[in-house]
Amino acid sequence: MDLISRIGQHFTDSAQTKLAAIEMLAAPIAQAAELMVACLVGNGKILACGNGGSAADAQHFAAELVGRFEMERQGLAAIALTTDSSIMTAVSNDYGYKLVFDKQVRALGQPGDVLLAISTSGNSENVVEAVHAAHDNDLRVVALTGKGGGEIGELLLDTDIHICVPSDRTARIQEVHALTVHCLCDGIDCLLLGVEE
Repeated sequence: MDLISRIGQHFTDSAQTKLAAIEMLAAPIAQAAELMVACLVGNGKILACGNGGSAADAQHFAAELVGRFEMERQGLAAIALTTDSSIMTAVSNDYGYKLVFDKQVRALGQPGDVLLAISTSGNSENVVEAVHAAHDNDLRVVALTGKGGGEIGELLLDTDIHICVPSDRTARIQEVHALTVHCLCDGIDCLLLGVEE
């Protein structure tokens, strides 16, 4: 396959994965946006975590809330747990990377807050521990996963929301996660600002 055809196949595969996910994911994404708005209106905050590309998604989400997405509004309380290098290296050094998000959720999370836990496999050990910490501290969890949801999918409570991309391919899952982040940001803005269309 020549490079142009290969690139075209990536576009096609990405579009097909997204189209196949609409029916399955639209409702839980809407529920997650509603949950996050309830959290923010109640003076809560959203903590977000993930590794690698999922860390980038966590940071992207927090940036859009603290700054803005597409509409002007007051900044919203969101923290990416992937960004403080002193915390990340101290916890990793003293306790191991497994607890790098757990420690932050336990220190920063309050009842009524929301944890956005992102893992393409659903098996990232430090994200799994963050979910345990969230449950211990009465945070609700919105999980973005793929590949069937993995261990995180099994840990979620009835009060949590699971957005599991119907794909086993990491790149395709990450692409749907990026779109999901935009859908969440748009949904939050529309609900907060009373946008009808």
